[in-house]
Amino acid sequence: MSDVLPPAFSDIEDAARVLAPVAIRTRLMSSPALDERVGARVLLKPEMLQRTGSFKFRGAFNKLSSIAPERRAAGVVAFSSGNHAQGVAAAAQILKLPATIVMPADAPLSKRERTEGYGAKVVLYDRDKEDREQIARDIAGKHGATLVPPFDDPKIIAGQGTVGLEIAEDLLAMGTPPDLVSAPASGGGLMAGIALATKYHFPGATLMTAEPEGFDDHARSLNSGQRQPHHAQGHTICDALMASIPGEITFAVNQKLVTGGVTATDAEVGAAVAFVFRELKLVVEPGGAVALAALLAGRFDVRDKTVVIVLSGGNVDADLFARLIN
Repeated sequence: MSDVLPPAFSDIEDAARVLAPVAIRTRLMSSPALDERVGARVLLKPEMLQRTGSFKFRGAFNKLSSIAPERRAAGVVAFSSGNHAQGVAAAAQILKLPATIVMPADAPLSKRERTEGYGAKVVLYDRDKEDREQIARDIAGKHGATLVPPFDDPKIIAGQGTVGLEIAEDLLAMGTPPDLVSAPASGGGLMAGIALATKYHFPGATLMTAEPEGFDDHARSLNSGQRQPHHAQGHTICDALMASIPGEITFAVNQKLVTGGVTATDAEVGAAVAFVFRELKLVVEPGGAVALAALLAGRFDVRDKTVVIVLSGGNVDADLFARLIN
């Protein structure tokens, strides 16, 4: 077990102050068509409108901002399938730090190109045969750089927690407590941050992770009370949600605050991507749409309730997006 303590709500408040000058505050939005379809009041958190197209910028910038001045010249190293890569690359560009990102060779080309576009060096690896974390650690050790993990880090979790803080603040302004809050889960950093912020303001809210079918390590872990890997073979269109097991720090938070998890099939996720395009005129990537997909597929009991669904990102290859919306 990690001996690093999880963040507290005060760390999320600190992260919000760090992020205020650079991050976009994404406002909750609604869709009458969605409310009618599921019989609930649904509020969507559109993080595809965030800088770099996903919530990952929040945690990355908060983490990089915490690096001591004397260590910044050595730069940062991260490993990611795409959204964390872009978040770290953009944060490094703003803070003028060198960045190297270890990415799977099969990551969407758009994510790779955008990562390089922020000035980062990209090192590719074979997802099925190589250990991305070890590659990143070797690079960081060689250059004395700071390793920036995608989720299992208190600064990363606190940064992602600003998503939940904004949700809570918007709901408080509306005078509307949530019955259910759900977000996509891979390593669990987003949900851990959201859970800390949501439960601080709304202790009675139910929190649920959402994952692609088969890649249900959070659902398994929350059900058993201990970290469990998923047993998926192959891939999913939700390329951002393929972590094999919840993080140690993230699960320490989620085990206490999150009720359970649900899944959605790739077909259901594709339908959710198309729904967002058709009804909201927005682009959401498959991994970012899995919680909405679960809602549309009836995995939650939401009749006459207030539900918050996080759309966590919008970085999707054009050809895949075209297939899904058609």
